[in-house]
Amino acid sequence: MKHPVDVHVGKRIRHRRWMVGMTQQQLAEHVGIKFQQIQKYETGMNRVSASRLWEISDALGVAIEHFFEGLEGDIPAIGGQDMLSDKETVELVRAYYAMPENQRRRLFDLARALSESAA
Repeated sequence: MKHPVDVHVGKRIRHRRWMVGMTQQQLAEHVGIKFQQIQKYETGMNRVSASRLWEISDALGVAIEHFFEGLEGDIPAIGGQDMLSDKETVELVRAYYAMPENQRRRLFDLARALSESAA
């Protein structure tokens, strides 16, 4: 039986991998395992050991704490769904970070102004 924490950590691994545009194969090679093991981690079928999570966090460029964020129910949701599971959100974030810094800042300021005026 899958433990809810293992499922959550696996989802966070998958989302971060998507965000940085890395394949399961690339992540597996970085940490020295087979991509099938990454699949099992991402579905929560297999538990990720502390040392392996350390390697994964290094490969994905985040602190280990990243994988536990939201366990207390603080993941923002839209219509009852996890925002991070929405492919459109992932594509939007990738496009945002592909922009030069000055354009990102202007787009961020515009989005903030629009959201404040909508409230």
